[in-house]
Amino acid sequence: MIVPALTAAVLAAAEEGSEPQGIELLIPAVYDIVWSSIVLVIIAIAFYRFILPSFTRILDERTAKIEGGLAKAESVQAEADAALVRYTQELAAARSDAARIREEARVEGAAIIAELRTKASGEADRILETAQRQIEAERKQASVSLRSEVGTLATALAGKIVGESLDDVARQSRVVDRFLDELDASTTADAGKGK
Repeated sequence: MIVPALTAAVLAAAEEGSEPQGIELLIPAVYDIVWSSIVLVIIAIAFYRFILPSFTRILDERTAKIEGGLAKAESVQAEADAALVRYTQELAAARSDAARIREEARVEGAAIIAELRTKASGEADRILETAQRQIEAERKQASVSLRSEVGTLATALAGKIVGESLDDVARQSRVVDRFLDELDASTTADAGKGK
């Protein structure tokens, strides 16, 4: 129905044969305006019914995806910020624990050193005391041994000087007593002369 009407309109215009002059060249004929308006309305209705809803749906989906992506990004950013705060707190706590452990180790080390010094000092005192006792025992033993040998030598020497044998204990005792008496007498005589 549209095609025969268009064909008739075109044929009618061609038969008129009159050509427009002046301003009429710029103004289209009424039938052109009507048919152009009808085609424009048909295209507009088709665009509004079919293309615009698809276009709107695609834009809405894209908007929803972008908004969902933004919401997800905000959520991830919030989680990252929370994780950063948590890790910062854990790091601070770990540093605090490390400082506390170092301080405890330092104090414990100082206590161990003090204990070892005390033990070493006690051990040194014990070793020194043992050494002093051993030296004292050896000195006494040497003194006894020396007295015995000196007594034997003195008795032998006194026997040679006196001309008597001093093997008998009673004789040794008499000789030593006599020697001591003579020594005392000579000491008192020398002291009397010195006055």
